[in-house]
Amino acid sequence: MPELPEVETTRRGIAPHLENQCLRQVVIRQRRLRWPVTRGLDGLLRGQTLHRVRRRAKYLLLDFERGSLLIHLGMSGSLRLLNEDTPVQKHDHVDLVFQSGTCLRYRDPRRFGAILWAGAHPLDHPLLRALGPEPLSAAFHGDYLASQAHGRHCAIKNLIMDNRIVVGVGNIYANEALFLAGIHPARAAGRVSRQRCRQLAEHIKTVLAAAIEQGGTTLKDFTDSEGRPGYFAQRLRVYGRAGEACPGCGQPLRSRVIGQRNSFYCGRCQT
Repeated sequence: MPELPEVETTRRGIAPHLENQCLRQVVIRQRRLRWPVTRGLDGLLRGQTLHRVRRRAKYLLLDFERGSLLIHLGMSGSLRLLNEDTPVQKHDHVDLVFQSGTCLRYRDPRRFGAILWAGAHPLDHPLLRALGPEPLSAAFHGDYLASQAHGRHCAIKNLIMDNRIVVGVGNIYANEALFLAGIHPARAAGRVSRQRCRQLAEHIKTVLAAAIEQGGTTLKDFTDSEGRPGYFAQRLRVYGRAGEACPGCGQPLRSRVIGQRNSFYCGRCQT
């Protein structure tokens, strides 16, 4: 599933080509995604100028003159910049065609994404309203994380993956940040000291920033807006490496299921 770095990579890829462009047509071939594509989208968007492409958590917001289009890539979705006459493939469900002839094409084999009209106040949309702070923003820091962890019995890994606490820390990046912070993923959140929360918050920022710089992590489906894979997978220290030598101490890395997600860690380096 595309996580925050992959979505941010997509945003950075499409924004320079689409901002300040006028939309000519919306072509919908398949409405049945996770939530049905908003009816009448062509009528809503036709003739409007796209002013800005931004991201909130793992959602993209395309800000037009009279409101915003909300896009979620789901499990296998991608956005590609193409010429409008590029032949359509099997899983190409929606096209946004601009006056310049550029086409933003949404492809989603599993159809678990979303394309929804969010209106003039998109951050009040039910999908966005209750989200926590952005991990790379000043609003997310160690003292904030410590305040959220205080008294909680859930695993610290589950806490940092809770979008109500902080958005966009997916399974891959949670594993990597916890390893760098030396914190066992199953440790009760309330038993992580303030100082260690500060370290963890900094490592979350570092890991996500590095992943964005590398264009995200490609394990199976993700490619950017030009069809290129992300390269952060080459820098993963623990994720998916159970049985391999820990890069810190050399002991075999372990895996276990925490919160229904595979977790990878070092039993010696992480406590």
